[in-house]
Amino acid sequence: MFTSKEGQSVPQVTFPIRVGDAFTQVTTDDIFKDKTVIVFSLPGAFTPTCSSSHLPRFNELFSVFKEHGVDEIVCVSVNDTFVMNAWKEDQEAKNIRFIPDGNGDFTDGMGLLVDKKELGFGKRSWRYSMLVKNGVVEKMFIEPNEPGDPFKVSDADTMLNYIAPEYKAQESITVFTKPGCPFCAKAKQNLIDKGLQYEEVVLGKDATTVSLRAITGRSTVPQVFIGGKHIGGSEELEAYLA
Repeated sequence: MFTSKEGQSVPQVTFPIRVGDAFTQVTTDDIFKDKTVIVFSLPGAFTPTCSSSHLPRFNELFSVFKEHGVDEIVCVSVNDTFVMNAWKEDQEAKNIRFIPDGNGDFTDGMGLLVDKKELGFGKRSWRYSMLVKNGVVEKMFIEPNEPGDPFKVSDADTMLNYIAPEYKAQESITVFTKPGCPFCAKAKQNLIDKGLQYEEVVLGKDATTVSLRAITGRSTVPQVFIGGKHIGGSEELEAYLA
């Protein structure tokens, strides 16, 4: 069983982090002192659940967390700084601070360093999230000690429900676009004007017209989905928002 560190200070660790062409030393105090910080830790950069679910949802909900008093969201993994930098760029996770716990010192201090040698990973972090205020852990969500890589309680929505239980999360919005499309720009601006966050899928970069036709039955852009429902193009979105 893993032991919660609620009410305790986070471990005092210095992280060597590569910024540009040089290393810089970032301490625990640099990250946590006089701030409210969400930390989520996971087994490894570029791994399936971490890349498809755990990281993207925290990145998506950053503005909501900020509205409710969170200063920063930090992702910790027992990976080196080059891997973590490459993963951040790959994920386009501009709202997350990536901390490489390459030696596992922070994770070990949290009591959550586990052996995943059966996967060829060596020592890695168990999956968890926590809310830290001025260096003291207020709340922890630690995944159950089960075989494999459970992902049941350390997700962003569970943390949001703890911080702001009355908040109703926005339905997910996806907009299929093409570069230079004026109707796409209009649709995105309509969403921005309503204060709605959205994910943009750019044809030619993220998908093709074949993909669009297979999903929507149409070849024109934009095509907008809200909460899994196909809304349509720019004019249909305008009517929907009205």
